[in-house]
Amino acid sequence: MPDHVPLDEPTRLMPQGFWDLFFAVVLVGVGVTVAFERGPDTAYAELAIVAIAGLYGLWGRRVVRDGRAAAWYAATIVLAFAAGSYVVGTVNYVLFAVCPMLFLILTLRKAIIAVVAANLVPILAGYVRGGQDYEFVTVYGPIFVMTTVVSAGFGLFITRVMGESQERAQLITELESSRAEVGRLSHEAGVAAERTRLAGEIHDTLAQGFTSIITLLQAADPKLADERLRLAVETAKENLAESRALVAALTPSALGTDSLPDALRRQVTRAATNGTPATATFRTTGEPRHLPTALEVVLLRTTQEALTNIRRHAGATEVTVVLAYAVGRVRLTVRDNGCGFTGGESPGFGLNGMRSRAEQAGGTLSVRSAPGQGTTVELEVPA
Repeated sequence: MPDHVPLDEPTRLMPQGFWDLFFAVVLVGVGVTVAFERGPDTAYAELAIVAIAGLYGLWGRRVVRDGRAAAWYAATIVLAFAAGSYVVGTVNYVLFAVCPMLFLILTLRKAIIAVVAANLVPILAGYVRGGQDYEFVTVYGPIFVMTTVVSAGFGLFITRVMGESQERAQLITELESSRAEVGRLSHEAGVAAERTRLAGEIHDTLAQGFTSIITLLQAADPKLADERLRLAVETAKENLAESRALVAALTPSALGTDSLPDALRRQVTRAATNGTPATATFRTTGEPRHLPTALEVVLLRTTQEALTNIRRHAGATEVTVVLAYAVGRVRLTVRDNGCGFTGGESPGFGLNGMRSRAEQAGGTLSVRSAPGQGTTVELEVPA
């Protein structure tokens, strides 16, 4: 919030309709009072009041945000008020309408100057009307000085209040706009995340399964053709079931009826008989317990991806998979004695997909490997 009120911007104190009504009530009230006085100059005073009303209705309401036109209008209004104040002193009460109106149409600095000038008019008019009687000035001068100070102070106060209200309204508008933008970006991010997740699911299931089928068929030996074809058919059936499960609920079919340890043991057994020379073992530590489906999916997919990478790239003879249950967390470790790799040689989508799954589950994934020393993939998730 600014520490000062801008002096070069038009001030809008309240809705236009309020000021129209207020201006009309003051002018009508003063006009009726002047009419009851029945003095020789009453008609001139009434004419001045009508002129002020006409100027406001036909000109003043259209110059609220036009600085130059507003200045000319304010000067004209003050002159019309001075004429009425000169002929009948009761016209001075029109100041109740003129002073707020000046704050309405002028910048703050110009409005204060105009209010001071308007409040000097009754003193000068009374002095001239009374034959240059200084007693009028000494009696009524302090009253009009006080009126000037109060008018200016009231204008400053209302200007500050309304300025803060306008800033709050602008801030609310900006916040609503930002909230809409955040909602749109969140929706787009959600769509992108869902697409990435589906890509990971397809990569970890259908792509790997069909790759296994191709590998089995290409490596088929006439003596082992029946066994390899049987494995190919079995793999194809399992991947068909996986695709149906993805469409139905995006839950791996391997977890449909088996517990997580049973599902992992089946993956390890399949890896040991899937045309690789590696000896694969699986074991659990700690007390097995039920986990949220999302965590079980992450653990299962990580195991599948790690075993696929071992079969494709490691050339390992021994593979060990350990599922360890601990208080508040579960750790999955997949270790092989294959060729290993350096940090910059990690495969593309596979390890990136595992890391993405780990982050989505609030866990951490670490990969330790060196040429000739095998690879260890370790995933730890909160449970």
